[in-house]
Amino acid sequence: MPRSLKIILWVCLGLVAVLALCFTLLATFDWNYVRPWINQQASQAADRPVAIKGDLDVDWIRSDTAKGWRGWIPWPEITAKDVVVGNPAGPAEGKSMAEVSSLTVLVNPLALLGKTVEIADLQVEKANVLLERQADGTANWDFKKKDENDTPSDWKFDLQKISLQSVHAQVIDATSKLDMKADLDTLEATTPEGYGMGWKASGTYNEAEVSGEGSTGGILSLRQGSNPFPLRGEMKVGSTVIALEGSVTRPQALAALDVRLKLAGDTMADLLPLVGIALPDTPPYSTEGHLIGLLEGDDDRWRYEDFKGKVGESDIRGTLEYQLRKPRPLLTGEVESEQLRLKDLGPLIGVQTSDVKGKDDKKKAAKQPAGKALPVAPINTKAWGVMDADVQFKGLRILREKALPLDHIEAHVKLDNKVLTLTPLNFGVAGGNLRNTIKLDGRSDKIAAELKTAARHLKMKQLFPGAESMNASFGEVHGDAELTGRGNSIAELLGHSNGEVKALVSRGTISQFLLEAAGLNVANAVLVKIFGDEQIVLNCLAADFGVKNGLMNARAFRLETDDTIVDITGTINLNTEVMDLDIRPANKTVRIFTLRSPLYAKGTFKDPDVGVQPGPLMARAGAAVALGIIATPFAALLPLLNVGTDESAGCASLEARAQADPKAPPPGKTASGGSASDGKQSGSDSKQSDSESKKPTSEAKEKTGEGKKPSAAERENWPSEQPKP
Repeated sequence: MPRSLKIILWVCLGLVAVLALCFTLLATFDWNYVRPWINQQASQAADRPVAIKGDLDVDWIRSDTAKGWRGWIPWPEITAKDVVVGNPAGPAEGKSMAEVSSLTVLVNPLALLGKTVEIADLQVEKANVLLERQADGTANWDFKKKDENDTPSDWKFDLQKISLQSVHAQVIDATSKLDMKADLDTLEATTPEGYGMGWKASGTYNEAEVSGEGSTGGILSLRQGSNPFPLRGEMKVGSTVIALEGSVTRPQALAALDVRLKLAGDTMADLLPLVGIALPDTPPYSTEGHLIGLLEGDDDRWRYEDFKGKVGESDIRGTLEYQLRKPRPLLTGEVESEQLRLKDLGPLIGVQTSDVKGKDDKKKAAKQPAGKALPVAPINTKAWGVMDADVQFKGLRILREKALPLDHIEAHVKLDNKVLTLTPLNFGVAGGNLRNTIKLDGRSDKIAAELKTAARHLKMKQLFPGAESMNASFGEVHGDAELTGRGNSIAELLGHSNGEVKALVSRGTISQFLLEAAGLNVANAVLVKIFGDEQIVLNCLAADFGVKNGLMNARAFRLETDDTIVDITGTINLNTEVMDLDIRPANKTVRIFTLRSPLYAKGTFKDPDVGVQPGPLMARAGAAVALGIIATPFAALLPLLNVGTDESAGCASLEARAQADPKAPPPGKTASGGSASDGKQSGSDSKQSDSESKKPTSEAKEKTGEGKKPSAAERENWPSEQPKP
């Protein structure tokens, strides 16, 4: 054998011997000798006391995951007993952040060459963990001091598997008022679904009781491309219950979530602090659907598919998607109700009309004053800045009282940078429709509101379903309103509103008995009741209200038939909720035994008072008595004889005013351009001069399509089944 070959052989044998000696020393070395040095280095790196008080041991094993020649390289499995991790300097100093009875770590040595600390397997047994954050935001889980001069490290940390057994954890967060304890234990036997670990939790969150339990896979696998990790659980936070069952892919990054999700609670508004989604105040609800989370990259999406449930006693179904984006998340989707109960809509505007109450229902809504009909509960706009929204809602059938002729509802809700719009908010009413567009700007202390309303083809006999005398009436009501205002509740917005309200009834019929009763024409009313009611042809019914700082002034309000005129004047105060209307019926033809006298409608919205003005009625009665005594008994009938009036109705001008488009100033401004923020009303605001009330507000404009009001020629051209005047 050549001498050079012998030298090479001996060198190789020497290297093998050295490696064997090194491995022998490593395998037999008592690692407890280096515990002080390890404790010192770990404490400096973690910026807190770290100590291994028990035995420290290292075993060298071959990895089952490594392929090829890498499989021959042994991996160190480090086991440390009685590991104690303290807290950094601060309020929590002196307490332990973690106390672990046994900690086992399997490290991939080859990954260190790529500046990656790869923990292939982490096993924790019998541990107590305390995670705490102070009110100033400092948390004991922040392991590194912040230094502006620090440069990002080239080293990476990769945890692939973790196994927990008999672990007790407590989380205290002063910023969110969270104090929760959780226990994690390995199940005695893995279930067919793959559940091998159970958990229980209890505590408080924002002063609400928290409790829950569930189970997960036995070993939490965090490897890229691993099989879905099974999980199920149910949490109760106050009155809100969240239950899910499904799987998650790559739990360390929540790459994908696919679960069956159930939600229930006293109000959907409680979900904001839990999941970060701003929803309106509702009656108690429950839903169940399919939740899919696609959480890779900056375009994370949560999709709640085909959910079904109830809100109060109304059913709901639909699909919603929550997208994390900048500057605000976006909620989109469609929600539909087959049978929507009207009472369940009350809480959305601050009125607790729903009679369905939750077990822990403690409504925070402002108490409605006894004498107020308009909702005074403040509209909370703080949550409007949490996210944007674009949601379609349909209520196919409205369950309501018989006296309310509502049929269905359709709304397109948009929220963009604290500006809430409903474009449109439509109702089916009395065989027609009520189309609304609403804009609420919540970017200021006071909400700036804009409302536009158009009523089309409302059937008169359906508007009063409780009045038997209207069953044979026909004709349609059309109306328009445009209002603006500023305030933080429905009552405040209407109480400081400005604009116009107009209404027009197309030529039709109305119950004669209702007119006779309104005029107190006693003889004719009795005859109608004996021989039956008949329909009277309407020549016109038009109304024109001006609204200034919450005060509605009847600039024109008239009902006219061939022999009857009813004029209404006065005001309706939306701020004080007081009405003061004079109703003056007049007959065009002779009436015998009439007690016709001006009527009044006074009082509040809560307690209205409608009756006969006593002065004119007493004068007629007194004159009849006097004539009966002084003259003959027949002379006593003269004061009860109404010879009628030749006053011209002026239907054409009234209809032109009612057909003109209503106008409203910008929110917070009156029609004259002044500020309406103070909400006060002077005497000059409550009345208008005769010349001003008779002056048209704008010229009549032509309208086309669905919103077109009938012209005079069109109203003459009725279908054959409707009676001609």
